[in-house]
Amino acid sequence: MKPKHRRLTFVLIGLGLLGVAAALVLSAFDEAIVFFRSPTELVEKPEIGDRRLRVGGLVEEGSVERGGGADVRFRITDLENAVPVLYTGILPDLFREGQGVVAEGRMEDGVFIADGILAKHDENYMPPEVADALKKSGQWQHMREKLEESGQMTKDKAQ
Repeated sequence: MKPKHRRLTFVLIGLGLLGVAAALVLSAFDEAIVFFRSPTELVEKPEIGDRRLRVGGLVEEGSVERGGGADVRFRITDLENAVPVLYTGILPDLFREGQGVVAEGRMEDGVFIADGILAKHDENYMPPEVADALKKSGQWQHMREKLEESGQMTKDKAQ
């Protein structure tokens, strides 16, 4: 084999190995990507399959039900639509009705099965995804007024 053909063979093998490596990296990213959805987006487009995702909104007033053991059922709302959530585990100390929350997990038969719950960490915080979803649904002004009335958000912190 001529040196020119040998170099071409090595270059082609190298490009093939690089393509395989890129495909492996991209497939690993695909498994690790978690998309954020609001309750309204889940109601409007429920065909998400078996993908992991995050659902953010407010814990609906009067929806928290504690089952046997560590099971907790509640609803996450963006003040337009709500999604039922089932979580098994210990909830964060700051979890309560009317507060911002982000749940991570999967949809199964119309119920969001959460394996992780994130709650706000102080009185002036709402997860950015939740705030964006409320703004997108047109409920942000209503929520901002509700938080200001309850003293959880000052007018200078509200945007």
